[in-house]
Amino acid sequence: MKVSWLEALWVNSPVRYLVQLREIEFFRRTRLLPPGARVLEVGCGRGAGAELIRRSFQPAWIEGIDLDPRMIGLALRRRLPEAAFRVADAQSLPYPDGCMDAVFNFGIIHHLEDWRKGLREIHRVLKPAGGFYFEEIYPDLYANAVLRHLLRHPREDRFRGPEFRRELLATGLRLVAGYKESRYRILAVAVKGAPGGGQP
Repeated sequence: MKVSWLEALWVNSPVRYLVQLREIEFFRRTRLLPPGARVLEVGCGRGAGAELIRRSFQPAWIEGIDLDPRMIGLALRRRLPEAAFRVADAQSLPYPDGCMDAVFNFGIIHHLEDWRKGLREIHRVLKPAGGFYFEEIYPDLYANAVLRHLLRHPREDRFRGPEFRRELLATGLRLVAGYKESRYRILAVAVKGAPGGGQP
């Protein structure tokens, strides 16, 4: 589902960029990438997140997908080295199984009509022990009495913390210790097939 004009304004704002900077710092402190990593960002927008990922993690290759062709056009204009951007749906990723060392998500899963399928797709494209680096927000933030009329989100089968954490675990993604969560959002890293130590 594409974002509303208000969300497009937010995700392309300098304030959102500063928030992403702090999130990237948290991700980097939590789990580094292996040398030569291949990385995917779902919902890449205009490419600001991809640029931060490149600067902080220095992967060998980064892919970015977004549903909005205009955003992909803006991302391509950044001319990031060793990067590719394309229009695609996070519920049906155009990549083979086990091809990515990491997937990054800055608040896109809650936009998916079938968010469970999105998580399964992320799990599918990750290599064994690959990392899912994510920020997700919960309905108490985006579907409150005011914002639910201004923002565009699916209304059915939404998740809060317990549902989302359970589904991560059921999908085969185990949370790394030290994640941050409130009634509004979660900021975390999960690992594909991590033996033990995961938290539901």
